Amino acid sequence: MRRLGLLGLSAAAASVLLARFAAPAAQAGGRRRGGGGGGGTETLWSPVAPESITFQGPRGTLMAAWTAAVRPRGGVLVIHENRGLTEHIRMVAARLAASGWSALAIDLVSEEGGTGSFPGEAEVMAALSNASPERFVADMKAALTELERRCRRKRLAAIGFCFGGGLVWRLLASGEPRLAAAAPFYGPFPEGGSLDGSRAAVLGVYGELDDRVNASRPAAKAALEAAGLEHELVTFGGADHAFFNDTGARFNVPAAEEAWRRVIGWFGDAGHGRHD
Repeated sequence: MRRLGLLGLSAAAASVLLARFAAPAAQAGGRRRGGGGGGGTETLWSPVAPESITFQGPRGTLMAAWTAAVRPRGGVLVIHENRGLTEHIRMVAARLAASGWSALAIDLVSEEGGTGSFPGEAEVMAALSNASPERFVADMKAALTELERRCRRKRLAAIGFCFGGGLVWRLLASGEPRLAAAAPFYGPFPEGGSLDGSRAAVLGVYGELDDRVNASRPAAKAALEAAGLEHELVTFGGADHAFFNDTGARFNVPAAEEAWRRVIGWFGDAGHGRHD
């Protein structure tokens, strides 16, 4: 706790981080825990506090949380929900780094001063709704450039949740060629979107009770098949929208744990020709 405090984490954030990694480490008794296959093994690196960074974007300075893995297998771009770059999303980046994937979680309201400059979630949501998808795609591409710089000669992936899941689909639809893998969580597929030009292996994550987003699942599947992309679309029974967010009322522990296991395995195995 003292060391994490020196790294800038609050007592609450440090407690969450320690709780998430202490139990698996104790069960494993070593540096790795079996995940049901070569790519599903989760590496138990020591947790690292996310570092606040800035880098150049297309319209000015962009903000992000950066967490470096000790021996990175690659880099992951993390796209937040419509509440901005929250502590929950920062912890997702930390958890990725603990699993061997350096992570950059971009703040998509950087242009407005960053998530921390707003008085509450409602104001962040309003700011995001007032910005264009094209701006977000440009900012995400700049974030990939920064991630590429920090993870030289490593493969890149992207993960996003809710609003961020939809943006991962938009990033793929932009023809971005640098992504080797992507995991959009319950993100609506853009109307008329084409995935031609993308090379990513896509793991689409859905909740059974999430009717609104699930309505776009057939379009996502058709676009993946038309582009010939490696993919798997997984729907978790009994889970609702935002089931992965452990700070929300819809948090579903079994679904969240299994989804995480699948994501780590997918990022590790991307390129092996799987289809749902």
